[in-house]
Amino acid sequence: MQVRVLFFGITREIVGLREDTIEVQPGARLQSIFEDYASRFPRLRQMAPSLVMARNQQFADPDSPAADGDEIAFLPPVSGGSGVFTHQIEDPQAGHFFALTRAPVDGAALARRLLRGEDGAFVNFEGVARNNTKGRPTKYLEYECYEPMAVKIMAEIGADLARSFAIGRIAMVHRLGRIEIGETSVSVVVTAPHRKPAFEAALEGINRLKRLVPVWKKEFFADGEVWVDGEWDDSVLRTRA
Repeated sequence: MQVRVLFFGITREIVGLREDTIEVQPGARLQSIFEDYASRFPRLRQMAPSLVMARNQQFADPDSPAADGDEIAFLPPVSGGSGVFTHQIEDPQAGHFFALTRAPVDGAALARRLLRGEDGAFVNFEGVARNNTKGRPTKYLEYECYEPMAVKIMAEIGADLARSFAIGRIAMVHRLGRIEIGETSVSVVVTAPHRKPAFEAALEGINRLKRLVPVWKKEFFADGEVWVDGEWDDSVLRTRA
């Protein structure tokens, strides 16, 4: 009999397929189907404790049997979290905010979150997905990161900027997952009594974020895809010495 096997997230990258159609013995268990792939892709076996299985779009016991024409999926842990932000660090006293999200980024809402009566300006820098790279048409982007470390470093950058510039509060939010052309991938919002330090801190903030925060971008074209080369800050490179 034939079954259709689907792969998502990191399992898709390990196997190199979004889906596969295979022949199995009648009554084959889901676990035996998984073992077939795990024998060929050892990284799948390493993930076994965190994977769940689904049959025909319902969670299923690995010991349950498959039937002809079934759709079977191996599901890695989901990334969403319970709210808008998957990871966040908020400083209630200073008012700073740093987060990661898989939802659209709303820079105006971030500004309203930060603004106080003493602020005379806010600057919102937003990086957006453009439709080409050096003339090569871009279809969409995907971002992934080392999430707990990324939000921690964003908070460290923000705290340092608040000490270095005459600003009120700062927020940094980076979006993960698929980003369509024209959508915001990252927002840096700075409030201040005066505009000059707000502009300066926002510029320094995005520059440091791009060099220090472990976020990776994959660009998808009509004729292929590529992880975009970046560059670590010299201070990071020195830690390897």
